[in-house]
Amino acid sequence: MSVPGTTGPSTPVTAETYRAALRRHPAGVVIITLMSESGPVGFTATSFSSLSLDPPLVCFNITHTSSSITALRTAHSIAVHLLGEQQHETAKRFSASAEQRFADASSWTTLDTGEPLLLGTPTWLCASIDQLTPAGDSTLVIARVTRIHRDDATPAPLLYHNGAYHRADALKA
Repeated sequence: MSVPGTTGPSTPVTAETYRAALRRHPAGVVIITLMSESGPVGFTATSFSSLSLDPPLVCFNITHTSSSITALRTAHSIAVHLLGEQQHETAKRFSASAEQRFADASSWTTLDTGEPLLLGTPTWLCASIDQLTPAGDSTLVIARVTRIHRDDATPAPLLYHNGAYHRADALKA
């Protein structure tokens, strides 16, 4: 039985049809930062997820074509910034060219453990990198959470849906 609008055994799943399907699923937005030999590195990610409570593990993926992949491969630790709804401009900046990401020195500082910290982020985690696993055109990163900061007045999360950033209440029907 054929269902209209679907791919099946005789229809290949292309990158385009796969991307179009996943754009319908909203995802939380995070920024991953790390310190490299040449300075701070950071990028926006929507593939972030909790992996394990005991031990506390998180995971995300990064494409092999990312400007940040080389630095990530040599990093020992990262900071994960769980963005609030007011941080859509920050998310856009970290999705743009690498030169723009840390250009405003007043928007970030360095933690005592060395990771760049984006100021105004309601929740952030520090994590040590446990595994880097090649997977298709990306690398799956698994990291052990070593430190957590949570603002008790945390706003709603910033979401990514259908190619744009949204407040959580903006997706309600």
